[in-house]
Amino acid sequence: MEVKTKAIVLRTVKYGDSRMIVDMLTAHSGRVSFACTLSKTNRGKIKKQLFQPLTILEIDYDERTTTELQRLRDVRMAHPYASLPFDPYKLSIGMFLTEFLLYATRGEHDSEHLEDFTEKSLLWLDNASEGFANFHLVFTLHVSLFIGFYPNLDEYSDGAWFDLRDGSFTKACPLHPDYLCPEDARKIRLLMRMNFDNMRLFKMNREERNQCLDVIVNYYRLHVPGFPEMKSLAVLKSLF
Repeated sequence: MEVKTKAIVLRTVKYGDSRMIVDMLTAHSGRVSFACTLSKTNRGKIKKQLFQPLTILEIDYDERTTTELQRLRDVRMAHPYASLPFDPYKLSIGMFLTEFLLYATRGEHDSEHLEDFTEKSLLWLDNASEGFANFHLVFTLHVSLFIGFYPNLDEYSDGAWFDLRDGSFTKACPLHPDYLCPEDARKIRLLMRMNFDNMRLFKMNREERNQCLDVIVNYYRLHVPGFPEMKSLAVLKSLF
């Protein structure tokens, strides 16, 4: 079956002299891996420069359920970036998002809406001139909505604890170590109010921002099987 879909590049792995395996987040089928033979001339369609991490593409491919590696028929850049690959702060966020999405999107999820949210988020970051220090916090929190463990805020009351395993507030301290005390649980509720338009109004210093990021990454480790230590985390923490 021929598939035409939007896709976001997550990772490339060299496979011989002129081939590579490309992992993408697609709107049609979620995570898909492609075996690509690179064009040797400028006239070819499959060019290496199209597969930089987080590049937004329009792709055509023949979907085959009997093989793990699909083959591209055509690929085009959908939205060239103006600043994301060149601004050192945005580039560091991009490195983190690439690694985060690589681990977070390995299971079943709402593919079309996740790709659309990711694409619009990346374009927002690319166009932002300031006020994006909390971008990675907003993005990672909202991705959990499409994967299936968005925190449940309905049961919040003053003094409540937050159970990281259940993703919900509770009046009593959970009988396991994966929870947030009432003071930190209150911060989670505030974080969930952030979006790209209002996040500049949430003033946090580096320590507070990094604490929030640690909680979010730990939350994903509890809910996504095999979610590993993130190499890009230290770089992001040093900048923001």
